Amino acid sequence: MADHVIPHFHNDSGVPAIAIGVREFMCVGATPPFDHPHVFLDLGDDDEKVCPYCSTLYRYRADLGAAETDPPDHLYTEKTAA
Repeated sequence: MADHVIPHFHNDSGVPAIAIGVREFMCVGATPPFDHPHVFLDLGDDDEKVCPYCSTLYRYRADLGAAETDPPDHLYTEKTAA
């Protein structure tokens, strides 16, 4: 089992850049059903990376937690049946 969860981020609001607090993540584009293929992105030693599907620029910021984004509310969480 994986020792950590890879956060997924969306860009429903269409902002050009999203600051995140992790270096490994998934971009889903917009939330389903308007999402693109969920692509794994790894910043490595870089502080920025552009999603090849939706062109969202992700910027690493060490002051943000794994579930935080700037602007806020871009963490994607899958809805589960109650």
